[in-house]
Amino acid sequence: MPREATRTATIYTRVDPETKEKAESILSQLGIPMSNAVGMFLKQIVLQNGIPFEMKLPAPESVIIRSKDDLIDKLNEAEADIEAGNYSDAKETLGRIRKKHNV
Repeated sequence: MPREATRTATIYTRVDPETKEKAESILSQLGIPMSNAVGMFLKQIVLQNGIPFEMKLPAPESVIIRSKDDLIDKLNEAEADIEAGNYSDAKETLGRIRKKHNV
């Protein structure tokens, strides 16, 4: 075994207790100690030359209209947003997008 393989480094990290507990439960069911899982993650970062999974924002919430009452509720919510000033002008938004992408 190469000499480097026998050396270890210690990593200290802070994680919220609920996430740690849930992860430990899943890893336990898989028979993988937390330290091994962290080591696997770090090795994948090296092998992939980056984070080994896709990182993106969650998809926007879908609007599902199942009845006339649902439609009226959504229209009322939209009207309240407009009255509160929670909206973007479409022309201004399109202009910002075009400027950002040099279009």
